[in-house]
Amino acid sequence: MRRFLPLLLAYARDRHRFVLFGRSRTVSRAVHRERAERLLSILFALGPTFVKLGQLLSSRPDVLPPTYLEVLSALQDDVPPADWDDARTVLEDELGPVDERFDDFDREAISGASLGQVYRASLDEEDVAVKVRRPGVESLVAADLRVIHWTVPLLRRFVDDARAYSLDTLADEFDRTIRQEMDYEREARMLEAVAANFTDDAGVVHPDVIESHSGKSVLTMEYVEGTKITDVETLDAMDVDRAALAERLQEAYMQMVIEDGVFHADPHPGNLAVDDEGRIVFYDFGMSGRVDPYIQDKIVDFYVAIARRDTDAVLDALIEVGTLRPDADRAVMAEVLELAIEDATGAEIEQRRVQRIVDQIEDSIYEFPFRLPRNLALVLRVATVVEGVCVTLDPEFDFIETATHFLTERGYREETARAYVEDAGNQLRQSVISAARIPPKAERALDRVERDDLFVRAGIEDPDDVLDQLARRITYGLVLAAGIVTAGLGIALDATAVALTAGALIVVATIALRRSFRTREGISARPQFTRQRLRQREPEQDEE
Repeated sequence: MRRFLPLLLAYARDRHRFVLFGRSRTVSRAVHRERAERLLSILFALGPTFVKLGQLLSSRPDVLPPTYLEVLSALQDDVPPADWDDARTVLEDELGPVDERFDDFDREAISGASLGQVYRASLDEEDVAVKVRRPGVESLVAADLRVIHWTVPLLRRFVDDARAYSLDTLADEFDRTIRQEMDYEREARMLEAVAANFTDDAGVVHPDVIESHSGKSVLTMEYVEGTKITDVETLDAMDVDRAALAERLQEAYMQMVIEDGVFHADPHPGNLAVDDEGRIVFYDFGMSGRVDPYIQDKIVDFYVAIARRDTDAVLDALIEVGTLRPDADRAVMAEVLELAIEDATGAEIEQRRVQRIVDQIEDSIYEFPFRLPRNLALVLRVATVVEGVCVTLDPEFDFIETATHFLTERGYREETARAYVEDAGNQLRQSVISAARIPPKAERALDRVERDDLFVRAGIEDPDDVLDQLARRITYGLVLAAGIVTAGLGIALDATAVALTAGALIVVATIALRRSFRTREGISARPQFTRQRLRQREPEQDEE
């Protein structure tokens, strides 16, 4: 609380200048970046649980604004490993004496993370990687999770309904994923499940699990050496086709999510490599997930709609899967999607057009229209991180073209087209049936009109609370008028107390009436698009 309180007060003052009341403030991008960097340092200082939380937040645009996502994306799970003596205790409690279980064991960890660390060893004359859970991390994570769940109801008071929904799903999802990530038996099962789906794929490599030397807190795997996938200079020296590699990586993740239903959910560059034969190597399956068939079907519909540039179908898919609010302004969101699709293809986007759409959003959308259901959070993380890796490999990478090729090759576009035809046939059949029922119903309605027996019920929808606002203004006006009359009578009758009370009432009513006429401030944001921002930053980096 001591570390987070200054930030919370700053956010509260953004909503109300005097914390509990007052107008909202417009915050510049520079201030957002400064706060995001402070948040980054706080998360890192608070330890492993909050490092993981920061990583998860970095892929949640439904919770944080773009500047925060950009800063938090630099929060890599790379921390100094624990002392060997402490790690040895965990290892031997699980497997027994190290010298007896392994031919050779290097005491220096080759990588350290917030929840575990990896050592290189030798077993039956084969190199293996041994992942050991960080000593004492279970109790630390349990305490931190209690704090996170305790603070969520407090944080809900500072955000709107859509972001409150996202906060709830974020807390539940984080609790589940971090506990799963500490369970190495589950990680072994997920690794084997994903590897089985790529048995016949010569372009993908997964390390084999050594079950005899694995348990709940220790995981021993085949050691597979490779070059970090974003080390483009080494890849070029290896004569690797980076454009083809980016396409293969994207297709591998699409297969995992759409076809297999089980996927590697932590594709940051540290967990992806390329071996000497140019094959993609996947490491660390601690963060992995499953996709149910309904979500798989909706993701296919989404990708097919993107491939066809059908923004209406994209919006329908987002609404059906629960990501977009049904009452969002479809016209504005369609234009936003058009811009996003153009950006995904690498097209240049006019900033004037962007600003016009932002102005439309300010005029028509007062509540955040997006939310992220629990079962889609990891899928979104995969999509955003993989796209970033692919653009690093190939700056001209076209996600839509790759997705279209994959869907066409696997027959999904034909299946979707067939479903559209069947749906159209069903609608036509229903239309014919309805057409046959209309004449008798129309005749009965006309008979009721002729007998003066027809009643119409009307309900007034007021999503923007216009009537409620009008009623408040009338009430404030009446109170103000009554206060003026009362004050006049108090002065005329020399009743000082009555006049002062009425004067105070006049002041309160005047302030309330004036505030009710103020226009509500909309979204204040600087539009950003991935590739354009990337191209704009390149010259700046060259100058530095």
